[in-house]
Amino acid sequence: MSLSRRFLVAALASATLSACGFTPVYGPSGGGSALRNAIRTTEPDTDLTFAFVRQFEERLGRPSAPRWDLDYTILTTSEALAIDGSNNITRYNIEGTLQWTLTPVGSNTAVLTGRETDFTSYSATGSNVSTLESKRDAQRRLARILADSVVSRLLAEAATLSQ
Repeated sequence: MSLSRRFLVAALASATLSACGFTPVYGPSGGGSALRNAIRTTEPDTDLTFAFVRQFEERLGRPSAPRWDLDYTILTTSEALAIDGSNNITRYNIEGTLQWTLTPVGSNTAVLTGRETDFTSYSATGSNVSTLESKRDAQRRLARILADSVVSRLLAEAATLSQ
């Protein structure tokens, strides 16, 4: 593809995005920066919720002057995926569901609510200790995935939240 043709394609793509009202979330007119350090989560009380809050704060920052409270509940279920010839389970799926609500600080009226679901897996073929650590690692990965899903949703709605 020639340089002028590439330029034309890039210009058309840029014009199309700007015509539809696309604004980068962290751009000058985006609302993403209004969420930085502004959302306080419910205090974590398990390894799973600690991993969730850690990833959430890594993406949006620790709340210095919180404007919103994020209340959440994480439920997980385990399901056997693979069974060997001796009838031993060798792989598990952990499915997670996160219900969350975003409210202004001091209010009981939700401005956003959501439900995120995802899964991860781990192997149970090693020793008891390695299987337990594999399970914990899978739970931490699941918590990070769910946190990223919530952050993505909040960033998508950032313009409406900053009004």
